[in-house]
Amino acid sequence: MDTLYIATRKGLFTWRHLADGWQVTDHAFRGDPVVNVLHDARDGSVYAALDLGHYGPKLHVLRAGAADWQELPTPAMPEDTGATVKLLWELAAGGAQAPGRLWCGTTPGALFRSDDRGESWRLVRELWDAPPRAEWFGGGFDDPGIHSVAVDPRDADHVLVAVSCGGVWETRDAGTSWANVAAGMRAEYMPPERAEDPDIQDPHRLELCASDPDRMWVQHHNGIFVRDAGAPWREIAAAGPSTFGFAVAAHPTDPDTAWFVPAARDDCRLPVDARVVVTRTRDGGASFETLTEGLPQSHAYDLVFRHALCVDAGGRGLAFGSTTGSLWVSADGGDSWQALSHHLPPVYAVRCTPAP
Repeated sequence: MDTLYIATRKGLFTWRHLADGWQVTDHAFRGDPVVNVLHDARDGSVYAALDLGHYGPKLHVLRAGAADWQELPTPAMPEDTGATVKLLWELAAGGAQAPGRLWCGTTPGALFRSDDRGESWRLVRELWDAPPRAEWFGGGFDDPGIHSVAVDPRDADHVLVAVSCGGVWETRDAGTSWANVAAGMRAEYMPPERAEDPDIQDPHRLELCASDPDRMWVQHHNGIFVRDAGAPWREIAAAGPSTFGFAVAAHPTDPDTAWFVPAARDDCRLPVDARVVVTRTRDGGASFETLTEGLPQSHAYDLVFRHALCVDAGGRGLAFGSTTGSLWVSADGGDSWQALSHHLPPVYAVRCTPAP
């Protein structure tokens, strides 16, 4: 891990690991909310999604070797939908077999696809028009939102998306047909007779293991869930101080290892006992370690959003940022942490470059 892109309420920061340690080398979009960032390892492009309030969502790209950011067309809803894109919540590269493909998840629960590196976008109508979509509703927002797009590294046409609140959806033909694969999840915020309905589940974040993408991890509103392809999701009942949270990072080569950053509970979105910790499983969720070295263990009120935890392609470098503007990195899989800053604007997303 040698470069970090930190999307914050007041711009996009680039941190690089240089000979004398981590340093900020760029601050783009100063003062503007950057809600997500994607480093596309296929061609080196960096994409930034902005939320400019009255001016709406915007999308920019910094192409490899370019000096300046370029504004791209913003995904837009067709007029006949009667809807408007309010937030570009997820940006995902489309896989090695589809070098120009990008995915964008938005509120109000819309998925867009580009096949020309973001120069044009089309709404994936097959998901938007799916009859079960009538059951979707907002979690933290008034509208449902697509915040996770996970592309199978073996097959660019095999994609999973997670919706708050609408479950987990899978396509094996690049979006032409879809199936809900949230069976096994439960939603305790619903009446008991609907708690296991897959169309109203609230996964907070979905991640795949890159080398074994049949292993899937979800941090859900009601806890942590793990799944192997073709099987129902399995709930993990205990994981350190809490199973509530937003972020999850899946180890790129070990399907049994994943990291989470827990919070107290839905109605108290603070670290348990005001202690920032990371939890890690290395046995598929059978047990968890609570990692604390280098993290504040008193009077700490940092919440970590769903896009604000990342692991590099080597599985040793991790980073996460918080709502109070703190940024931590680890070079040993989370065993110990180093604080890079406690003075950033609130952090929305953290992305790592591949390990050298």
